[in-house]
Amino acid sequence: MPGFVAAVAIGDDVAADDLSAMEDLVGPVIDGVVDLALGSRVLGRRERGALTPQQIFGNWLACTLIQAVWGRRFTDLGPLRAISRDAFDRLGMADPDFGWTVEMQVKAARAGLRTIEIPANYRRRIGVSKVSGTIAGTVRAGTKILWVIAREAIYGARRRER
Repeated sequence: MPGFVAAVAIGDDVAADDLSAMEDLVGPVIDGVVDLALGSRVLGRRERGALTPQQIFGNWLACTLIQAVWGRRFTDLGPLRAISRDAFDRLGMADPDFGWTVEMQVKAARAGLRTIEIPANYRRRIGVSKVSGTIAGTVRAGTKILWVIAREAIYGARRRER
């Protein structure tokens, strides 16, 4: 169907994401204005304690590295996002766990996708996170995120050279 844009909407399953922002994320994708819309917990309102200090630092570090390597500025690796189906298919997402958010943003930056960040409110999660709620989980996630950035910087550059 001409002019039809399919979108994939993604959120977390811990009741922390304020899904009222989803319309603001999906709209620009469906309208063809952007390829990827990200809900930024940094730009939105957060309940006290919704993001741990390690999450705040990790987001800052990852986003700083993305800007340094690919020149694209992001404020968050938050889970609330919408992406056109076509753009999603072109990214060739592969990471099954902790690295998927950064993988999507790095590949979007490298591919020159049109992106936007929209403020997204964030609540304290229900239950204890097996990632940010434990030292081991934080180390595993942080290591994986940094690994994905390094992998994409090295192997992405090699793919472009071919």
